[in-house]
Amino acid sequence: MTPHDDEEVTDSPTGWVAHHIRTYVESGGEKGHLYQGLPTLLLTTRGRRTGTLRRTALIYGRDGDRHLLVASNGGAPRHPAWYLNLVAHPDVFLQVGPEKFAARARVATAEEKPPLWRLMASVFPRYDDYRTRTDRDIPLVILERLPDRHP
Repeated sequence: MTPHDDEEVTDSPTGWVAHHIRTYVESGGEKGHLYQGLPTLLLTTRGRRTGTLRRTALIYGRDGDRHLLVASNGGAPRHPAWYLNLVAHPDVFLQVGPEKFAARARVATAEEKPPLWRLMASVFPRYDDYRTRTDRDIPLVILERLPDRHP
């Protein structure tokens, strides 16, 4: 997915997240990439029910060329909306610092997940705590960059 110039993007309704996104976007990724010392990216998904482009800021990790996300929702009993959107529409758009690119999302398999979870918990140790707060299996998402497409 590559957002079209004429297509409006709706930012997270959560106040501090919306502020973080504005800072990130307005600075071209120079400010906001590190948030309280944690690496963050901007994820744009297509709404599963509305088709609206939705953008949020998330902590990420790296596994080679792949970007990793944890759909923890702070250990809540439900998956976050961004996760449900990318499951329905796996082609997403990322901004990582100043770099912007299309990617395809998929959920890590049971075999892939343990080492990737350890990697993400080393980035943000509270993920392990979040896992104890919920009965749901917290998904780990792998984002793989799509080739640049030029007309």
